[in-house]
Amino acid sequence: MADNMKIDGRVNVYDDKPIEEDDGGLSKGIIKDEISNTAIQRKHAAMIQRLSNLHQSRLASCKPNSDPNTSPDSTQSFLSHFSGSKRSIESELSQVCKTQDPTNLRSELERVSASIASLEKQVAESSYFLPSYEVRSCLKTVSELKQALEQANSTVIPKKKFSFRNKTAKKDLIPECPSKNNTMAQNPGSFFQGLDLPGFQDRENEVLSMDFSKAGEDKTGGEFMLSDLRGCEVRLLGCVRALFVHKLKNCKVYVGPVTGSVLIEEAKGCVFVLASHQIRIHHATECDFYLRVRSRPIIEDSVGVRFAPYRLGYAGIERDLERANLCEESGYWANVDDFRWLRAVQSPNWSVLPEDDRIGVVDISKPE
Repeated sequence: MADNMKIDGRVNVYDDKPIEEDDGGLSKGIIKDEISNTAIQRKHAAMIQRLSNLHQSRLASCKPNSDPNTSPDSTQSFLSHFSGSKRSIESELSQVCKTQDPTNLRSELERVSASIASLEKQVAESSYFLPSYEVRSCLKTVSELKQALEQANSTVIPKKKFSFRNKTAKKDLIPECPSKNNTMAQNPGSFFQGLDLPGFQDRENEVLSMDFSKAGEDKTGGEFMLSDLRGCEVRLLGCVRALFVHKLKNCKVYVGPVTGSVLIEEAKGCVFVLASHQIRIHHATECDFYLRVRSRPIIEDSVGVRFAPYRLGYAGIERDLERANLCEESGYWANVDDFRWLRAVQSPNWSVLPEDDRIGVVDISKPE
């Protein structure tokens, strides 16, 4: 067989030399196409990256973690201050127990009681950025301080002995009224009695409205209180810094964003629509809570409470939610901590409100 063979008029050479043929520029065209496709892929990847960066920057503007108060430094600073206050109160109690002058005992005890009440309020106002464990620990410490105060009170001021008294005794002696702060230490619910805050108190079957957005920025950040309301509907538009709720029965409470915390004590048969950084609920019975919250809601000594997502609307609410760092739904409304239920299984005291039983979005900007 010859080394060279003709096939279709072309010569194939079976040796180590490459075959040099004229393909009409086909190879060059393929190379150009490959380069073009690579460039297109690079442009596409760069566009995807730009879009991803833009999306992340938008999310960052609404991110809950952007709040500087949630930083470890803020938590550590509060705990350091709390420990210092605790040591100071313990030192004052120790001095009271050692004092030999009975004339100043009552005023000293009242001063210690006021310090404990102030410390408890600081915990309530700071609980929205504190971890749940630290909140429980601080509240336990406050409770122990109250018990120590009660013990000191009963020790250094013994009860008067019973004796028959002459009816013609001096009438110019005015009995001392019990101090609010001293009563507060003995009765946790009386914590609210020591608060002197603006708000709605002792009303029945009324529609109570307050628009904080019309008061300007200086009004944002104030504290507000709802106390002793029966059968009322409360509408709070705009932002407030803290909300205190005490003794409500058969009420509907619709509240705009709370930049700090909400503390609820004694509520029965009520509906609450709230957005806040931290929410604590004590002694609530048969109440529904529609929440947007930055941390797990806390209940204590409560039964028959149900939870659902936030359902409030009014003109400007999106702006207020963004200002309060509550523009993003966290889902914490369905993760409730029951401080009186220590078992690993679900607490029977709270449940998720079935969708068929939930209310629609309530627009409180519309008049009745």
